[in-house]
Amino acid sequence: MSLRSNSIPRTVFDSDHELFRDMVYKFLQAEAVPYHAAWEKQGCVDRELWLKAGEQGFLSPTVPEEYGGVGADFRFNAIVNEEVFKLGLTGIGWGLHSDIAVPYILNYGSEEQKHKYLPGTISGEIITAIAMTEPGTGSDLQNIKTTAVLDGDEYVLNGSKTFITNGQLANLVIIVAKTDSKAGSKGISLFLVETDSKGFSRGSNLEKIGMKAQDTSELFLSEVRIPKQNLLGELGKGFVYLMQELPQERLSVAIGAIACTEEILNQTIDYVSERKAFGKSIASFQNTQFKLAEADTEVTSLRIFIDKCLELHIQEKLDVATAAKAKLLSTEVQCKVLDECLQLHGGYGYMWEYPVARAYADARVQKIYAGTSEVMKLIIARAIFADI
Repeated sequence: MSLRSNSIPRTVFDSDHELFRDMVYKFLQAEAVPYHAAWEKQGCVDRELWLKAGEQGFLSPTVPEEYGGVGADFRFNAIVNEEVFKLGLTGIGWGLHSDIAVPYILNYGSEEQKHKYLPGTISGEIITAIAMTEPGTGSDLQNIKTTAVLDGDEYVLNGSKTFITNGQLANLVIIVAKTDSKAGSKGISLFLVETDSKGFSRGSNLEKIGMKAQDTSELFLSEVRIPKQNLLGELGKGFVYLMQELPQERLSVAIGAIACTEEILNQTIDYVSERKAFGKSIASFQNTQFKLAEADTEVTSLRIFIDKCLELHIQEKLDVATAAKAKLLSTEVQCKVLDECLQLHGGYGYMWEYPVARAYADARVQKIYAGTSEVMKLIIARAIFADI
């Protein structure tokens, strides 16, 4: 008898995708699972993991052959995210790298920039980050304070960023900066900054309530000079680029959310079937059955929706509002279901050694980064009431 949740076949992937999934799973079991607890204590994964992943072709799979990649579609990115989140390996920042930062270079970079940086993002020699958030601004990107001023053939950058994923390991950061303080959203530009640049520094590796193995940092720029050729895309188009790339970023978050939730739900079904209380299994109690029936229904429905969003994205049909719905719904369901799963584990669910405890702590930020739940609701509402 199967104790697994959600037996509906997934049609978004074919046999080649599943072979790739098997490769990713076996790699993570050998190279990441045994070390993740140690990485949680040190606050980041080992750089060597990135190089090993690069050798296997797990980084930046959508980069075309002309830049050293294989030109795969985003389903391969999705598989990597799913396997990472199923195993609770939230310290691994490949999703931020492959799904979010690298596409900016691929989509808006010059040929010189692409040839210079993309091969390294595939091999793992270049680890990327994108620095949007600042100490005084979260989702309000139009009011960032970091500036980039043209001085001859160089831009001079000054400012600070916070909550930057891959912040300690990254050696190439996409900096969001103001190039015209009076132009509003049209005064924002993107810059490629190598972290060994004079005046660039990292703050502490921030201590979080979850995702403890993920390096999340403050970054500081003090008179950082970069060649004007390091402007990414066109001057003043940064905000437009950010808005264009956010649907993929939010889909990436949703993919991780549903994968994590499915796995913890399945573990909980196993746990309550084996654990006994008052002389019988916890699974035999009606409350347990009803709670898990509700969770399974929500998760199955969510899985169908997220897979549909992935299909739309592959077809270049995923719009901003639908991506916002995916991010909002997946992260809200994730936090709700994981809370129920932890409750059904009883006291053991509060112990860090249990995956449900780690997943519970890791999940909370999902409703904040890539745009808070409140911002997602605002985007959705604007689409509903566009004519008002």
